[in-house]
Amino acid sequence: MISEDELIQKAIKAKERAYAPYSNFQVGASILADGKIYVGFNIENISYSLTICAERVAVINALLNGAKNFEKIVITSDSEEFPYPCGACLQFLSEFTKDMDIILINGEGRTKSTKLKELFPKPFKKEGL
Repeated sequence: MISEDELIQKAIKAKERAYAPYSNFQVGASILADGKIYVGFNIENISYSLTICAERVAVINALLNGAKNFEKIVITSDSEEFPYPCGACLQFLSEFTKDMDIILINGEGRTKSTKLKELFPKPFKKEGL
């Protein structure tokens, strides 16, 4: 069984690989899916709209490896504030799970736990799907 500490350490290591030359705001994420850990980090682009968040990279990594059951995600940054997922990431996460644990870690190492449904109670869904 994977410990929460292992999930946290993977997110911190992923943050170190972030490509953030424009904002210098590095974010790492690790997601637990089907009993395995998948990581992601933010990847910026000079054309800011092409930037992709760490959370989405982690989900894509999991999907590329066949994972389907998303249980928990850890998101970390060096900011004093907690690194809440943006609206696009919340919608993206909600596409693959009804709810999941979200652990936020700020630059001081403080943690905060929440749930996807708490942050994003009404995701966009097409009726009948």
